[in-house]
Amino acid sequence: MRRVIITVCILLLSTLTFPLHAGEEVPFCGNIHNTAFQAGESLTYKVYYALASVYVAAGEATFNTSLEHFNGKDVYHVVGDGKTYPFYDKFYRVRDKYESYIDTASLQPLKFIRDINEGGYKTYENVTFVKSANTAITNSGVYKVPDCIQDVLSAIFYARNIDFNHHKAGDKIPFDMFLDRQVYHLYIRYLGKETIRTKYAKFRTIKFRPLLVKGTMFEGGEKMTVWVTDDPNHIAVRIESPISVGKVSVDMSYYHNLRYPLSSLVDL
Repeated sequence: MRRVIITVCILLLSTLTFPLHAGEEVPFCGNIHNTAFQAGESLTYKVYYALASVYVAAGEATFNTSLEHFNGKDVYHVVGDGKTYPFYDKFYRVRDKYESYIDTASLQPLKFIRDINEGGYKTYENVTFVKSANTAITNSGVYKVPDCIQDVLSAIFYARNIDFNHHKAGDKIPFDMFLDRQVYHLYIRYLGKETIRTKYAKFRTIKFRPLLVKGTMFEGGEKMTVWVTDDPNHIAVRIESPISVGKVSVDMSYYHNLRYPLSSLVDL
């Protein structure tokens, strides 16, 4: 299964949400304080590939958060590691690592690193965000970015701190993300609340559909669905999307040191 971490990151971006009234659109920005996660949190997701209703575990991604000091500021250092399982290694071996250094005061990214090895294809991206100049300095050049910009990891953790209770079903929420030396103008659509059973447990959840750009894996449009816990942690527990052949499903399989009890858990 290709691009395990980036797949999960893009899916988890569906946690983005803002207190909007129906029809309003505001950028993904603003001063916000972290009340959703803490240093020491660890999350693991299993990625399943489905063809003809048969699900096979293809890989997994882990996300770990620590508290560090970077460029004179306290930061959350979030590390995402993705890999295919040994059986899939025979066909397409993936070993990906993503890192984001997030200012604890503003929850804005200061640095983003991507180091991937996918089927023998390797690439390394090192991005420093200069907020005062609205630029992203990469190892291949300097790029202008909007004032409100996120990387694929920082966006997830920023969004977990937004109040979900002001949404109405159908609200569309835009945001900007910098990846691969480009600014992507994306959005998610809030769908409401739902109780679902994953491969791990049964949860009360908040449901979204993100806009995806058509690419090698995903069909584009609003075909992906994401469910996040309806509790103060706001962690994704189930993600589903059709791909070019078959379907991909991602389930949360392990959590450790959440800031709050997982009160959305109905039963195992």
